[in-house]
Amino acid sequence: MNYPVAEQQFAAPAAPAPSFIGQGTAVEQSRAVAEVQAAVIVARQFPRNEEAATRKMRSAFRQQSLAARSFFRFNRGDGNVTGETIQFAKELARCWGNIHHGLNELRRDDAAGESEMQAWAWDLESNERASTTFVVPHARFTKTSGRKPLEDPRDVYENNTNNGARRLREMIFTVLPDWYREEAKEVANHTLQNGPGDKPLAQRIADAVTAFENIGVTVQQLEENRGRPTEKWLNLDVAQLQIVYQSINRGEVTIDEEFPQQRVTVAEITQQHAEGTTQPTSQPEQHAPAAEGTTEWPAARQPGSGATA
Repeated sequence: MNYPVAEQQFAAPAAPAPSFIGQGTAVEQSRAVAEVQAAVIVARQFPRNEEAATRKMRSAFRQQSLAARSFFRFNRGDGNVTGETIQFAKELARCWGNIHHGLNELRRDDAAGESEMQAWAWDLESNERASTTFVVPHARFTKTSGRKPLEDPRDVYENNTNNGARRLREMIFTVLPDWYREEAKEVANHTLQNGPGDKPLAQRIADAVTAFENIGVTVQQLEENRGRPTEKWLNLDVAQLQIVYQSINRGEVTIDEEFPQQRVTVAEITQQHAEGTTQPTSQPEQHAPAAEGTTEWPAARQPGSGATA
């Protein structure tokens, strides 16, 4: 078919097709098609029981370790951003049943410094599918040094995975009922606020203080963050501190952002020196590592380390 001159000028070039498809590739393509067909047939033959799925969800989010990994928090501008994590979304999909989801790297361009990714989720029963395609720059952005290009393949992989996890989470939420997600949030929040049934509040507060001391956060900083001394903390205070701790552990927020150090001006230093009240700088106290087997307050990575997949 001959296009007019104007259409020929703007016609998109044909995408190059592979000249040869190996036997292994052909077998893999056939296997993938058969696997999808089998999954759809099984989903139709064994539909989900929504009441059983709800019971499974409630039982799962009553576990303290899962509830602690269900929420994130980080600073943006003058406020905090909070929400549910990818672990929360994957657990919901597992309990709901008959849902497939995934994250695919479609193309990696090292010359341009970017990767094209796709996140998707598919309810095999209702045939509802959500997908999004996006581009991830091979760079890490920080407040202090700005844009830092990534060249190491592992850094690129982890950056792609971390960016893709947020899109995958939203795709899973798209195919799940809103009421199911909201009830899961209530159960997880209730678990965080009340803590394990066999551990009193005083012990939970002591565990929280010890965990934060192990990463260099003092009791005074914790009390300033909560606005009251430790003896007046409630279950809600411990729960919110646990979310902060997990966010620091995942690299979503830094210790300095959550617990800013008190700034001393030049005038104050000069005045202290004139009055003879300047104290020598003390070395930071070394703390013992967290006790093994602790699931409520796992050992955090060193401040400044990025989140890993």
